[in-house]
Amino acid sequence: MKETYLGVNVSPLSYEGIISEIKSRMTRNEQSTIIAVNPEKIISAQKNPEVKDLINNSTFQIADGVGVLLASKVKGGKISSRVTGVDMMGKLLDFAASEGHPVYFYGAKEEIVTKAISEITKERPNIIVAGYTNGYDKHEDALIKRIHKSGAKVLFVALGSPKQELWIKRNLSNLPNVLVFQGVGGSFDVFSGLVKRAPALFRKFGVEWLYRLASDPSRLKRQMNLPVFLVKVLKERK
Repeated sequence: MKETYLGVNVSPLSYEGIISEIKSRMTRNEQSTIIAVNPEKIISAQKNPEVKDLINNSTFQIADGVGVLLASKVKGGKISSRVTGVDMMGKLLDFAASEGHPVYFYGAKEEIVTKAISEITKERPNIIVAGYTNGYDKHEDALIKRIHKSGAKVLFVALGSPKQELWIKRNLSNLPNVLVFQGVGGSFDVFSGLVKRAPALFRKFGVEWLYRLASDPSRLKRQMNLPVFLVKVLKERK
């Protein structure tokens, strides 16, 4: 049962629960879409009905944000841990490697996506890379044909949100053989090693945002969405 915050759905499943459901859905040839949900995105959805529909119509809305975890605790929900977009991508890569599902990478700069693939294949030598295309390729019809021809079953789209989700929504029916779609934002940067994640201690306590804010104070305006979101949730509770 999904939880709802300010009209936006969030899945309470863990990484393992999502992978288990995806595995079952793939055996039934059902497509799955994964979108990361955080307070910033939920606030955005209040102003943009299209963003809200994009989130709510996804198969899995993962709780990528400590604010969502706090909101669940406030409302007596069942979300007990964060499911971050970058770690979800890692779990999907492990799953694809173990099950032999070909993977396609779309988005980011040429040097970033190629470096990410290089690092991913070093860690997962069994993974089948069906292909890749950088995010600056504007020939969408040709891209769709290329992905379809590649035989990919899992597709990671790194165009930033909500552009990547809009792309997935637009092309879901055009790629019937792709069974798992995930919008991954800047995850290729992380897998490439060009962008460092917050230290493990920050990730453990769900305060990566604090580390990023300390590293880049210009993020303060974006981080203000967290208290705004929690206040709105508390009011909604009443």
